Amino acid sequence: MNNMLMVTFAMIISCYISIGISEARLKVGFYNKTCPDAESIVGSIVRDATEFNPRVPAFLLRLHFHDCFVQGCDGSILIDNGRISERIAVGHQGLRGFDVIESAKAQLEFVCPGVVSCADIVAMAARDAVAFSFGPNYEVETGRRDGFVSNKSLAGRMPDFRDSIQLLKHKFFDKGLNEKDLVVLSGAHTIGTTACFFLMGRLYNSSPHGGPDPSIDQDFLPELMETCPPNGDINFRLPIDHNSGEAFDIQILENIRSGFAVLQSDAKLMDDPVTKRILDSYFMRFPNQTVQPSFEADFVKSMVKMGRIGVKTGPKRGEIRRVCNTFN
Repeated sequence: MNNMLMVTFAMIISCYISIGISEARLKVGFYNKTCPDAESIVGSIVRDATEFNPRVPAFLLRLHFHDCFVQGCDGSILIDNGRISERIAVGHQGLRGFDVIESAKAQLEFVCPGVVSCADIVAMAARDAVAFSFGPNYEVETGRRDGFVSNKSLAGRMPDFRDSIQLLKHKFFDKGLNEKDLVVLSGAHTIGTTACFFLMGRLYNSSPHGGPDPSIDQDFLPELMETCPPNGDINFRLPIDHNSGEAFDIQILENIRSGFAVLQSDAKLMDDPVTKRILDSYFMRFPNQTVQPSFEADFVKSMVKMGRIGVKTGPKRGEIRRVCNTFN
């Protein structure tokens, strides 16, 4: 009898644990009852900001990536706490779009005070950024809480444009992402610009022998050098996706395959047999490959997967900030 009671008790505890875990997980429509207009409010703010500045979608997409890759998708990138702020780490230089997130938060606090996290706003805004750039529409899982820590010392493992392909893979593996995620999330460079600063080494002092990176197409190289001359303005910006920098499309992957990659980290995808095969798979049919993969569909899967990195759920693990750049 005692054994039966113990088994029953264990089953009850297990049930409660299972319920707790399932409630703690992210889900689509998390705010359907508590703030039913949350997603449309964020979408409206992003649309208006994009109409005012077409570069906003790239800002927001990059903001989500940089938030998730430090301590998980917890809104820590938004905190402005002076000299230790995560947002001022070297790996985060050039980040923009904070004002758009704050505008969305202010509107949400007016309608649903204390309900929608800043971390979720960042994720929703990135989804809308893709959609407003003629990319795929997808549903965002929500339910994240905002983190309690923001420190630039924690941002040292951000993927860097100078990283080797092996180091890039390792940094993605550390976050639970694989080679396909690396390829398709690099495809986010289909929108946005970069500064000449990030090209100078690749154009004029490429290792190991100096000079231009030999992987750059010889017809493309003079164009890059003219845009970013040795003594030119290192802050001058150019599209990352050559000839297709305003629309979300697969052209970025074709450019990488063809030697038209602007960023060194994108070009490195051709240095590894696994990432190269993934790139090629979107353009050619391999033996025993029954279905041609879809870049847009795979991008959505990887974005959802990235959005789960290190999420904080439940009141003990995070908070709902009143404003996004300050802890409560």
